[in-house]
Amino acid sequence: MPPPANTLFRKLPSTDDVLHTRELEPLISRDGQPAVTAAIRTVLDCLREQIAASSITEKQVDLAIQGLTAAIDRELRSGLGFSLRQVINATGVILHTNLGRALLSESALDHIRETAATYSNLEFNLATGDRGNRDIHVDRLFQRLFAGIHTDAPAQSASTLVVNNNAAAVLLALNTLADGGEAIVSRGELVEIGGSFRIPDVMSKSNASLREVGTTNRTRVADYERAITDRTRLLLRVHRSNFEISGFTEQPALDDLVALARRRNIPLMEDLGSGSLVDLRSIGINGEPSVLDSLRAGVDVVTYSGDKLLGGPQSGIISGRHDLVARMRSNSLFRALRVDKLTYAALEATLLAYIKQDHDTIPSLRMMRLFKDSIRHRAQHLQSKLSATNLATELIDGESIIGGGAAPSATLPTTLLAITHRSLSASELSGALRNSQPPIIARVEDARVLLDLRTVLPHQDDSILASMLALPPS
Repeated sequence: MPPPANTLFRKLPSTDDVLHTRELEPLISRDGQPAVTAAIRTVLDCLREQIAASSITEKQVDLAIQGLTAAIDRELRSGLGFSLRQVINATGVILHTNLGRALLSESALDHIRETAATYSNLEFNLATGDRGNRDIHVDRLFQRLFAGIHTDAPAQSASTLVVNNNAAAVLLALNTLADGGEAIVSRGELVEIGGSFRIPDVMSKSNASLREVGTTNRTRVADYERAITDRTRLLLRVHRSNFEISGFTEQPALDDLVALARRRNIPLMEDLGSGSLVDLRSIGINGEPSVLDSLRAGVDVVTYSGDKLLGGPQSGIISGRHDLVARMRSNSLFRALRVDKLTYAALEATLLAYIKQDHDTIPSLRMMRLFKDSIRHRAQHLQSKLSATNLATELIDGESIIGGGAAPSATLPTTLLAITHRSLSASELSGALRNSQPPIIARVEDARVLLDLRTVLPHQDDSILASMLALPPS
């Protein structure tokens, strides 16, 4: 017969007794007495619950008491460690929304560190000593990138405003330009932009009325023109970021919408969603419009994200006619949506890389430009190091994707390292990799774990190898 619960309860030491043991002195020195005391209580309470539920034997209680220091250390690390931490992205999805989208460049990280550790001239004009405008730090760079692009307003070059994400950019633009009026948009462009946020919902919050035209698969410029009334404040075009419609389809050419907007003196706004500053056709990605393409075509206002194809920090960017952007800057909503100094620092460094045409310093662009042969070479090296383990490996052809709602049908050729374990299923192996330090996020297909090194930073190859070698034997 197992001993009664009271006998097991009496085996447990008091919190104070544990706290004053010599083994806990390093933990107290590291994390402080209050934190260690709380961890002791948590560990002992867990043992009491197990004893009360008769789910632990006397031998297990004895072993648990012997391992109290280790259990308290684990509790401290769990409770006091960072929840947000690095992972290794081996999925081949470059702009992986769940994994933080675009990685920042080294120069962006340096500029953030420099700006965060000291005071800065965020809103201070060093030339005059007066209060300055935080927009100037990146607007000057956007103006250089957009040099030579002019709107139909007299000699007005494109101006730019930055808010905290693209949904905020759309909200601010709609509220400024169509508040109390109507914005005309095609039914085929009423997309959900992620996280259950939908364009119609954003429009509703902006106090702009939605006027749908056309059908899901076919909309013509004449549909827009017939819908224009004295309440029309804006023509809206939304890029289908996460999907494509194929088959019996029709969408007005951008030039035709621009011509209609000019003829009826109504601003045309385009929500690009991702928004690239380079021509992606050079790496085989077609059909993904760039911000410059839209501005050159005559779009009055373009909204796009900073942490997708641009390769910078999370932000929503509004570029377009100076007078319209100035109205948005004067909107009281802008203050609620504006970004902080760290975002400006990261974005400024990212834009400087574009101006210098140093695209390979931007991690997401560098990943897109990787050749399949270079990925294969790294995969072969990793495979050779795993030859004497319980893992069966194979190099296979595969595809990487852009992700982040950009170029939904575009793929990049890659080499995948396919892995199976002699005793673990693919799901169990994937779980073991997720629980490694740092966690490795991979794909599972056809009962195999697939690693795509396109999205793995070169210095992380050693971490993958160490985690693989640490897997349990068969």
